[in-house]
Amino acid sequence: MCINGSTNTVDTLQGVAYSFLFLLGLVVNAAVLCAFIAKRKSWTDTHIYMLNLALADFALILFLPFRIYDYFFCLPKTLLCTFLIYTHYINMYASMYTTTAISVHRYLAIRFPLQARSWRRKKVVAVAVCVIIWVFLVTMVVVFCEQNSTEHLWTCYERRKDHPMSLTVISLLVFVGFLIPLLIIVFCSSRIICILLKTPDNSEERKSIVGIVTANVIVFVVCYTPIHIAFLINYNQEVTENWESTSLPAHMFLLVCEWIASTNCCFDSISFYFLLKQFYS
Repeated sequence: MCINGSTNTVDTLQGVAYSFLFLLGLVVNAAVLCAFIAKRKSWTDTHIYMLNLALADFALILFLPFRIYDYFFCLPKTLLCTFLIYTHYINMYASMYTTTAISVHRYLAIRFPLQARSWRRKKVVAVAVCVIIWVFLVTMVVVFCEQNSTEHLWTCYERRKDHPMSLTVISLLVFVGFLIPLLIIVFCSSRIICILLKTPDNSEERKSIVGIVTANVIVFVVCYTPIHIAFLINYNQEVTENWESTSLPAHMFLLVCEWIASTNCCFDSISFYFLLKQFYS
């Protein structure tokens, strides 16, 4: 635990893990953004959603050096810490919501192909959806800004266990932030798979799309389910008067889950930008 300028083995391991994630994510997401810029003249509504996803993932990656520095050298508990925490989670949930929007868009395109092709305001809708996502998340941060104020922090990136987040915030994170998007993604993806499997076409492209859609759902579940389970566990974690977060299994579980959730910024690039290129081109 990074206290009074000292670190331990857990912090070092986290620093190494996030350093690897930063390097990989920086290369992959930078390549994706360059590809988007090179083809900006041929953007469709799908590219707008994917660009929004890329920006959310890239922003998360760009702020990881602060977290890495904290694990090795310890950042002081200031308002910067509150800003960094909220920036991390805004970008994470922006990625989740944009993934949900892409799933809905993909379902509508397959379920109603003729209407989807003839609709002329698709780009306007895509921009509006992306703007709404960011406005909603920033508004939530403003409303609940005190939840991660400096007096509630144990270190720059970790909360005091004797000052847990309110039940209202936990409920919003789990139900509005995770469960509702998950249900939408599962519904849209399952319907897409059913529609494609019922078509007489047995081409490699169809099989590829089914595999990609299935992989997207699996990645979403694997990356984001653990951290929301960890939120619930930590909320119900009983702490003693002389608690130490490193001695709490629930806290260690949360640290691992935060890293797992952050890895999604790399999976997004692979699945949405490269594997789906043939489907949306």
